[in-house]
Amino acid sequence: MNKVLARGRILSGLLISLGWGASLTAAAAAPIVTIDGSSTVFPITEAVAEEFQKAKKGAVRVTVGISGTGGGFKKFCRGEIDIADASRPIKKSEMEDCAKAGIKYIELPVAYDALTVVLNPENTWAKNLSVADLKKIWEPEAKDKITNWKQVRPEWPDMPLKLYGPGTDSGTFEYFTEAIMGKAKASRPDYTASEDDNTLVTGVSRDKGGLGYFGYAYYAENTKKLAAASIDNGKGPVAPSEKSVEDGSYQPLSRPVFIYVSEKALDKPEVREFVDFYMKNAPQLVKEVKYVQLPAKVYSTNLEHIAQKKLGTVFGGKSEVGLKIEDLVKREGSL
Repeated sequence: MNKVLARGRILSGLLISLGWGASLTAAAAAPIVTIDGSSTVFPITEAVAEEFQKAKKGAVRVTVGISGTGGGFKKFCRGEIDIADASRPIKKSEMEDCAKAGIKYIELPVAYDALTVVLNPENTWAKNLSVADLKKIWEPEAKDKITNWKQVRPEWPDMPLKLYGPGTDSGTFEYFTEAIMGKAKASRPDYTASEDDNTLVTGVSRDKGGLGYFGYAYYAENTKKLAAASIDNGKGPVAPSEKSVEDGSYQPLSRPVFIYVSEKALDKPEVREFVDFYMKNAPQLVKEVKYVQLPAKVYSTNLEHIAQKKLGTVFGGKSEVGLKIEDLVKREGSL
């Protein structure tokens, strides 16, 4: 198991270890940094939160929830949390919700993810999947029609096709549907959905005909239970990996992931200290939880944006498919 994730998973509202010798009374009195949102970004934020709390020896508490990117933004734009984990940029409707509530924010990219299509290890026929295959499987018109692997390709076995994926509040769901179907949230509804990626891991690992998708870290943590499909975008099949994300060949399923911190929350010393700690320690911890770290320049630029309170988003309320790391670096530098 991934050594960071093995330290102990945070569930919504559950606190990470507060440090040796910290009393319950002291813990209750400690200031709290509240975070919620993407299950994809969760492993990174979990790792940072744990290291931060160890460094602070219980003087600050951090809570990390998993309500999906959309769920996190709802709470963030109501002023209920300090930081939102997001596996896609903030949308126009969410920008409007935040504006109505007077919530201003700083957008901070923290890593790149290889959104991974996973199979049961006994699946020997679908190791290479084209974008057209994925579209045929997941498009809305496939509902109650494409239910067998043989219906996807005639040479594949006559076996029930069981699908597992994120819920509709998930940024991963939105990115996948936009990348594969060309329209966010355009998906068949007849699949097992969950905001908890571990539920999806369990489903695919127990079903020989199973297929699902989620962030790379959850595949990396479960390589004995799952197989990852290589994706063919017209230039030959490419497997998800650090190298294929860095060189831009894993398309269209590689994407940046973010945290958003509210301007008001940054005025709290504990939040400012946590976000600074996040940017300074992200390169090591991102790699440790099996995501792709960004160039050092991005993290240093993030620290400048925090110090200068550079507000807003460089995405204009839209997600973008196929954005490469070097393009993100140029864009973030221009904010």
